[in-house]
Amino acid sequence: MQKIKSLMARQGLKSPQESMTDLSPVENFRIPSKEELREMREQPVDPQAEQEIINSIEEVYFSGDSFDMVRHELEKLPPELNLQELEEYRDKLKGQQAAVSKKVADLILEKQPSYVKELERVTSLQTNLQLAAVICTNARRQLSLAKEGFTEASLGLLANQRRRQLLTGLLKSLRTIKTLQRTDVRLSEMLEEEDYPGAIQLCLECQKAASTFKHYSCISELNSKLQDTLEQIEEQLDVALSKTCKHFDVTHYTKVQLAYTLLGKTQTAMDQLHMHFTQAIHNTVFQVVLGYVELCAGNADTKFQKMQYKDLCTHITPDSYIPCLTDLCKALWEVMLSYHRTMQWHEEHDNEEASPAPDGNDTAGSDESNRSYVKKKLEHGLTRIWQDVQLKVKAYLLGTDMSNFKYDDFIFVLDIISRLMQVGEEFCGSKSEVLQESVKKQSVNYFKNYHRTRLEELRMFLENETWELCPVKSNFNIAQLHEFKFMGQSRSPSVSPSRQASAANVADTSLFQQYYQGGNPFEMQIDNKEDEAEDVLASNGYESDELEKNVYQDYDSDSDVPEELKRDYVDEQTGDVPVKSVSRETLRSRKKSDYCLNKVNAPILTNTTLNVIRLVGKYMQMMNILKPIAFDVIHCMSQLFDYYLYAVYTFFGRNDMYESSGLGLISSRLRTTLNRIQESLIDMEAAGENAASHGPSEERKEKVPSPHLSQLVVLTASGTLYGLAERVVATESLAFLAEQFEFLQPHLDTMMPAAKKPFLQQFYSQTVSTASELRKPIYWIVAAKAIDYEQMLLLMAGVKWDIKEIMSQHNVYVDVLLKEFEQFNKRLGDVSRHVRIPLPVSNVLWEHCIRLANRTLVEGYANVKKCSNEGRALMQLDFQQFLMKLEKLTDIRPIPDKEFVETYIKAYYLTENDMEQFIKNHREYSMKQLTNLVNVCLGSHINKKARQKLLAAIDDIDRPKR
Repeated sequence: MQKIKSLMARQGLKSPQESMTDLSPVENFRIPSKEELREMREQPVDPQAEQEIINSIEEVYFSGDSFDMVRHELEKLPPELNLQELEEYRDKLKGQQAAVSKKVADLILEKQPSYVKELERVTSLQTNLQLAAVICTNARRQLSLAKEGFTEASLGLLANQRRRQLLTGLLKSLRTIKTLQRTDVRLSEMLEEEDYPGAIQLCLECQKAASTFKHYSCISELNSKLQDTLEQIEEQLDVALSKTCKHFDVTHYTKVQLAYTLLGKTQTAMDQLHMHFTQAIHNTVFQVVLGYVELCAGNADTKFQKMQYKDLCTHITPDSYIPCLTDLCKALWEVMLSYHRTMQWHEEHDNEEASPAPDGNDTAGSDESNRSYVKKKLEHGLTRIWQDVQLKVKAYLLGTDMSNFKYDDFIFVLDIISRLMQVGEEFCGSKSEVLQESVKKQSVNYFKNYHRTRLEELRMFLENETWELCPVKSNFNIAQLHEFKFMGQSRSPSVSPSRQASAANVADTSLFQQYYQGGNPFEMQIDNKEDEAEDVLASNGYESDELEKNVYQDYDSDSDVPEELKRDYVDEQTGDVPVKSVSRETLRSRKKSDYCLNKVNAPILTNTTLNVIRLVGKYMQMMNILKPIAFDVIHCMSQLFDYYLYAVYTFFGRNDMYESSGLGLISSRLRTTLNRIQESLIDMEAAGENAASHGPSEERKEKVPSPHLSQLVVLTASGTLYGLAERVVATESLAFLAEQFEFLQPHLDTMMPAAKKPFLQQFYSQTVSTASELRKPIYWIVAAKAIDYEQMLLLMAGVKWDIKEIMSQHNVYVDVLLKEFEQFNKRLGDVSRHVRIPLPVSNVLWEHCIRLANRTLVEGYANVKKCSNEGRALMQLDFQQFLMKLEKLTDIRPIPDKEFVETYIKAYYLTENDMEQFIKNHREYSMKQLTNLVNVCLGSHINKKARQKLLAAIDDIDRPKR
């Protein structure tokens, strides 16, 4: 800095602050004078050059007012100063300043006309505001003069008008007082005539007028009399209202409602009405039950009138139970009908009042509020009234033990309650949970005893069943049975078939519409008791025990078969035999086996199967009346199927030797089902029970002893393929029964309560669907005995496998095995002449036989002690010969367990490393079979250590199976 100052002193220059004054910010942006502007305009202008000069100005000059230009320029100076360069740089800055100044001057001149114009507008606005101020001042002065001139005259006119109005009101009040004194006499006359609506209307008008002039002493006494009269009218109205609860009369009820409307107590009347209905229900049922109790008690000294209703119900005798229940329901019907007609009256009345347009909004709003309250109160009262009815009937139902009732009487009681629940559903849409629960308590106990008897009968039938084919027509369907006719009908159980045609005409009409004018839905119960009893039995499928036993006889001869079952086929609807009847031999010739003809013929079922199907139909009919115990009935139906399935398995499928074959003959689902049935339904202790037993426990009462196969059924004769015909009839009748249950599933699903539907789904998925799975264990026993697999093993043991030449002829054991299959095929044909063998059955039989044969081949190969490569080729030749001949005997493709044999034979060619992997991947072979592969195939090619390693691998695989 000192160098700069010394240089400037030598040159005779001023300090930077003095010399740069023309570059200060103030001068940089001062407004040029007119002479300067004129000089600037006169100078030649190059806009592009000026713009370039402006653009060359550094950005920092435009940053803000706080920017110090002098300091900025000094800091930019180089250490070594050159005067000429400084002057040139100063000229450049001056040029930039001149360009900016000229640009500012041009902008000022450009905006000057706008400034002048805006200034003129402001001046004009100021002038207009001054004029407005003058106008406002004059207006206020004129208003003040008008106020002073007219006020006194206006007040005088108003005072005179007010005096006139007061005098007119006084005259009107005097006339009203005169009228009130006269109406007191007229009101007394109307009360004597019992014209309550008119009296109330007059009384209310007088009260309204009296309340206006209550400050006059002359009418104060009249006002108190009117109030007493009004209270007396309300008391009489309440009595009249209570009479409508038992016998509804439209005219009477209309007058009462009109009177309450005039009183403005429509809502209070509705509250009182519900109290009267509640009291009417209690008084009605008490009087009905009390009458029967006193009648049956005779001269007993017990004071029944002081008893509670619940205690009174326990004194009803069995003989008077049904008549009392009928009268009870009749009386309750009258009360509910009165309530229903009351609701109907209000609906019609509301429609009439809502049709004309209201005159006043306030009145219309009040009426609408009252109508809404009454409607809600009546709708709420429906549930409340029905709840009271249910509780009264429930106390009556549970007051007597009905376990000893006759079946007809029990069903008749349930029919009455069913009709009452129908009334409840139409009355308020209720499902009658209270009634259902009480009926359920009585019905479950009764039905369980009935079901227990049927299970015992089913056990007897199964133990006497010879598993012979029951001849039915080819298009047989359970819908043709009498027990299932109800599925195509929609009628009440209480309506007999003879009256069904007439009942169909009112099927779509509610009970309240049918008996609106008179009558009672419970009267027909007594009027047609004899017909109904017969109809209830028929519609619910309960014939007498003697009739049921006639259907099921010992099946050892045709003489014991019911006559209708001896026919070729029977029309279930008419019971007639077709005119063109055919003989039994002709029928048998028609029923060629599916095994031979592969066509669908008559279903395979037994008399016991038909019995179970009929029982299912009876149970389903029972559910139509016993809806509260639908779950229990369906549970018992499932027990019928469970017991039948368990019996078929016990008779034909239980064999420990073949179950332990390891081939999964019984699936885990089927085994679980069988275990469940055995634990929940089968009484395993019954066989070992001695005479000194104190009787079965409660748990055992629910169980049935395991059935025993009839001695007439022989399953050990090879000529009949070990009872194949009986096995086919048993398994296929079970499959047919399962199909019928599948057919009935949608109907059962609609009857089952929503909370219990998982039980039904589980029953179908885990029990019904497993019926066909019983074919495997049952036919496995036949397949295991039909062919002599032991002989084949002996023949294979005599074959020499360590040969040195490739053989072109297969071994003899293959021909022997094929001959066994041909003989099996022939015996299948013989059996099919007596009993049709469906294609699934023949497929299962062939599959079992082939599977057993192939596993026997592998077992035979596993017994080989020495084997050469030529011997392995002979094994393949034998197996291929067996397959080629076998494929001509059966249509099953692919051949079962074909890969099982081929894989084992090919394993003879494996190396040591491949054999170890083979052992890990093929666990379907037994330890013996895998050990044989190691010893025979690799015995001479590996050392002892390697052999021990492979044998240890086999042992590791076999250890978890132990």
